[in-house]
Amino acid sequence: MISIRSLAASVALTFTLSAFAQLPFQDKGLSPEQRAADLVGRLTLEEKAALLRYDSPAVERLGIPAYNWWNEALHGVARNGNATVYPMPVAMASTFDPQLVEEVFTSVSDEARVKYRLARTVENPENYWYKGLTFWTPNINIFRDPRWGRGMETYGEDPYLTGLLGMAVVRGLQGDRDNGDLKAQACAKHFAVHSGPESTRHSFDVTVSERDLRETYLPAFRDLVVKAKVDEVMFAYNRFEGYPCGASERLLKDILKDEWGFEGLIVSDCWAVSDFFNGHGWSANPVEAIAAAINAGMDLECGALTPLAVKAVKEGLLDEATIDARLTKLLAVRFALGEMDFESPWDTIPEEVLCSGSHSEQALDIARKSLVLLSNDGTLPLKEGSRIGLAGPNAADSVMMWGNYNGFPLRTVTLLDALKARIPDIKYVKGCSHAAELDSVATDIDAVVKEFEDCDIVVFASGISPSLEGEEMPVKIPGFSGGDRTSIQLPAIQKQLIAALAKAGKKVVLVNFSGSAVALTEEAGLCSAILQAWYPGQEGGTAIADVLFGDFNPCGKLPVTFYADDSQLPDFDNYDMAGRTYRYFTGTPLYPFGHGLGYSEFKYRRPKVRTVDGNRSLVLKLRNKGKMDGDEIVQVYVSRPDDKEGPVKTLKAFKRLSVKAGRTVKVVIPLEDETFEWWNPESGKMEVLGGEYILHVGGSSEDSALKTVKVKI
Repeated sequence: MISIRSLAASVALTFTLSAFAQLPFQDKGLSPEQRAADLVGRLTLEEKAALLRYDSPAVERLGIPAYNWWNEALHGVARNGNATVYPMPVAMASTFDPQLVEEVFTSVSDEARVKYRLARTVENPENYWYKGLTFWTPNINIFRDPRWGRGMETYGEDPYLTGLLGMAVVRGLQGDRDNGDLKAQACAKHFAVHSGPESTRHSFDVTVSERDLRETYLPAFRDLVVKAKVDEVMFAYNRFEGYPCGASERLLKDILKDEWGFEGLIVSDCWAVSDFFNGHGWSANPVEAIAAAINAGMDLECGALTPLAVKAVKEGLLDEATIDARLTKLLAVRFALGEMDFESPWDTIPEEVLCSGSHSEQALDIARKSLVLLSNDGTLPLKEGSRIGLAGPNAADSVMMWGNYNGFPLRTVTLLDALKARIPDIKYVKGCSHAAELDSVATDIDAVVKEFEDCDIVVFASGISPSLEGEEMPVKIPGFSGGDRTSIQLPAIQKQLIAALAKAGKKVVLVNFSGSAVALTEEAGLCSAILQAWYPGQEGGTAIADVLFGDFNPCGKLPVTFYADDSQLPDFDNYDMAGRTYRYFTGTPLYPFGHGLGYSEFKYRRPKVRTVDGNRSLVLKLRNKGKMDGDEIVQVYVSRPDDKEGPVKTLKAFKRLSVKAGRTVKVVIPLEDETFEWWNPESGKMEVLGGEYILHVGGSSEDSALKTVKVKI
């Protein structure tokens, strides 16, 4: 007979052993999906609902650590102390260089892995915000209107270019998936049909033609999902065809999952589910809202409503099995990242990569290649012995150069820093702020001009700032409202000062900083040269000085149209593509999409379509007629003569080449079936249609710069 004491000891031993027994979710030999499924089965409904939030709490009884899914890496690891700060995405787009962009984001994910590993030594779970491995980038919305404040976060106005560069970001962040390990997670946002205005994004309803949807707003998302296998998609705030994007069965189920085969995570934009009842008035209350989002496909909420999923289940609005399916996907990602095991093959990346010299050189390289020389009368490159002065609101503003969603570099080289390194006694006078309304004292323009009486050339650092354009901002002064712009003109005080300097006989070299197109029509007639600098990151000043003095031959191309004035812009609230971007604009822009000068002149020979290595290809010869080695971006646009409603032309291929001075190179660009995909009104799909196409080839989208060749399919 067993004594009570022996039985108690036996039970205690059993419990002690079970605490150390390996449960299936702890077995690293199982797949992340198998481990996640087992773990979900051990959770209460309340625990499951809590784990659907971005700031997932710890479940200590099962050893689940707290994890914050919200992190940012728009152009470097953001909001988490020191990190290498690269140029803004719209600037990266000017490089037309997917390989370079992928290399940049490989470096970003290296820094992210180190920061995450260091963060795991901190016990306070609050500190995990912005320190995780799940990055809500890239923003691949189409920059359809230059007034949109967040356009600087995108890769421009063209769907093809946006798709290629967005895929490069995904590859760089997520790493090589062949071994099953996930380096970091990328997120394609904001799905779908979203690009301002900022002031109404929580309430407006977008309805566009099926053609605009399929031809403009969806292609980049499809590329990232189908080709790059992006792990996460974020739905937008707005409504689409009457439904909040996060409750749209057409977007999230019919297109994203059923048509494209997306199996990754769907996350809400932050507090977007609350907009279902607050902004849109679409659902009656928060319980209905969270049930609708989860039922539509949302796996993770950036918000605070998921605890209400428990009530939604009890009221019959939501099945617990649906929650189980969503949570299994989330936990599988955490296992794949190594986050649940506190270990990963990426833990070997050395801490020294953070803000390393090689990453700074990389930031300088992409900053140089992002600069777009818009005009030049021969004043550039600057000559030795020239008496040079520096003015303008952006000459010494390091914070402006970081853009938004940024990290904090160990150092930032402003234009003033870079020019002083070359000309120690350079005359510098700020002259004015970005806008007169930001100054407490009126600018004395005559006094500023007098300061430069001994100068032949004045480099004027013009433009705007992320403090004026950006995401839902409170600033409201002439030309700006809530983060968007109401005018694309330079602020009046800058225009006046530039005009006064030119009138005084100074050669004005305009270096324009902005995240969007600026109407520089008057300035183009006054200035000797104009260089578009965007928000160029930590090495921007050095990059600009290298171009100004001819140490680097500029090669950037515009990823957006620079319109002549506000009158060329359609209604900002209208999402129809008619009259928008180079693809549908029939007027004369100031500087067209794809435009960008250098210190070399390239001569294009007439292109031909030939079979090369068994593939249909475009073949041409390109000559560098200049005296400097230089890069050229050969651009291939496609049009269809019998389509009177489609795009005037649309980018379908490009190739970046380095050509020695005086040399001629042969250029071969494969023409894939996708090159000839066109809207078929009968099927309602993008397809390769039979008939005649025209290929337009050159260094810009401007008709006069293009050579054409007809192709029959």
